[in-house]
Amino acid sequence: MLPDVSDIKPLPNYILQLTFSNGEQKRFDMTPYLQYPVFQRLKNPGFFKLAKVDYGTVTCAGRCRYCTGNFIPGFDFIGAMPL
Repeated sequence: MLPDVSDIKPLPNYILQLTFSNGEQKRFDMTPYLQYPVFQRLKNPGFFKLAKVDYGTVTCAGRCRYCTGNFIPGFDFIGAMPL
């Protein structure tokens, strides 16, 4: 079973700092996804900052939802960025 996202902190440059239900923390770069229509609104920094946790997933003002499976360890995480 995949851990849920329990906390989120939007950072500059379209980075999400995620805390999972198992206590693990990771940073995720959303930049590669901004080219897709469903994520276009996230290019607006004010809208990007609205990211929140909703039932273990990440949402932005209820419009776009990113399932926890997208944030599993080893999937597009920025390995060299310290927390």
